[in-house]
Amino acid sequence: MIPSSLIDPVALALVLGGTCAATLLRCGWRESREALAVITRLFRPRFDPASARGALAGFVQRIDTDGLMRAEPRATGDREIDEVVADLAHARSPDVLAMSFEAHRQQRLAASQRAGWVLSQAAELAPVLGLAGTLVALGQLSGLAAEGSEFAGAIGNAVTTTLYGLVIANFLFGPLAGAVARQSAAEDAARRDVMDWLALHAAAARPHLDPTSTQRKHAA
Repeated sequence: MIPSSLIDPVALALVLGGTCAATLLRCGWRESREALAVITRLFRPRFDPASARGALAGFVQRIDTDGLMRAEPRATGDREIDEVVADLAHARSPDVLAMSFEAHRQQRLAASQRAGWVLSQAAELAPVLGLAGTLVALGQLSGLAAEGSEFAGAIGNAVTTTLYGLVIANFLFGPLAGAVARQSAAEDAARRDVMDWLALHAAAARPHLDPTSTQRKHAA
C-alpha cells in the first residue's frame, strides 16, 4: 500500500464538510454553536480549585471574622463562581448558596450533554457521508470507462471517502465526545469541592438566634 494514495484533500473536504453540514441540519444551529463553544473550552486551561480557593480566601476570611452580613465579595474572574458568591452575599444565606450553585451546575451539565449529543450525531453521520462519496464516485466509473481511464485508480479513490468517514467518526468526533464528558465530570467535581468548602464557612457564620427572642418565642 502506498501511503500517498490515501491522501485525497478533495475527498477529505467532502466527507468532513458534508458531515458538519448534515450535523448542523440534524441538530440545529443553537445546539451546534453551543457544542463548538464546549469543544473550544477543551483547549483552554481547566478549572483550578486551588486558584479558586485562593481568589475566595479574602471573602472567606471576612465571613469567618465578621459574619455573612459584612462580607463583601470580590471578582475572581470565574463567571459562575462570581455569580454564586454574589447571590450568597446578597441573600446572606448558605441555603441560597446551595440553590444558586445547583442552578448553575444544571446549566453547565446540560450544555455538556448537548455538546456530547451533537458530537455523537456527527460520529454517526461521518461514515454515511463517506459511503455516499464512494457511491457517487463509483457512479462515475461508466464515464471513466468511456474515456479509457484506469479503473483501479478510480476505484481506489472512490473507496478513500469511506475510509475517511470511518476515521473521522472514530478518531475525531467520537474521541471529542468522550473528552467533553470527562472534562465535564472533572470540572463538576472540582467546582463542587470549592462550593462545599465555601458552604462550610458560610454555615459556620450563620447568625445565631438572640436568646431573649428564643425565650419570648417559647413563652408565647
